[in-house]
Amino acid sequence: MRLLRYTLRMNMFRDPLRFLRYQKVKLTPDTLVKGFGAQLKAAATFGDKVADALTGLFGTVGFLVVNTLFFVLWVLWNLEYLGYAPFDPFPFNLLTTVVSLEAIFLSVFVLITQNRQAKVADLRQKMDFEIDVRAEDEITKILQLLAELHAKAGLKKEDKELDAMIQKTDLQKLEEEIRRRE
Repeated sequence: MRLLRYTLRMNMFRDPLRFLRYQKVKLTPDTLVKGFGAQLKAAATFGDKVADALTGLFGTVGFLVVNTLFFVLWVLWNLEYLGYAPFDPFPFNLLTTVVSLEAIFLSVFVLITQNRQAKVADLRQKMDFEIDVRAEDEITKILQLLAELHAKAGLKKEDKELDAMIQKTDLQKLEEEIRRRE
């Protein structure tokens, strides 16, 4: 019952890793990837999805070829090589405007996609940090067990470095040290 209430309060699609940790699910690479994918989908707005799709389309050789053909046809048409009356005679002011507008829109889509990629990088960094903290906890536990085995076998010797490693890492203290160094 308590789990059900907590599950209803917590949005498992917004923070699936926290949800899985709460349920004591073993975080395998597959579980982590699925959780990460769910976080990405939850964080994506409609605008982000549109910008990603357009940037993916615009960043292709096909788009370059279509653009090149369009501009070549435009110039040939307006220089009367195709036999039609020019609608944008030399110096192609309308073409310049079209190209400028296209550049503005393309740069905006690229910036939106870069912002989204920065969010993805932040999520990946959080996931990496989570994995690192868990690995640190597991290594500390292994060192503690090994020290106990050494003590029971009578092999214990004074090792200040090992004694420091056996202690659980204080993340707040570590953060303070990093901030001081910067």
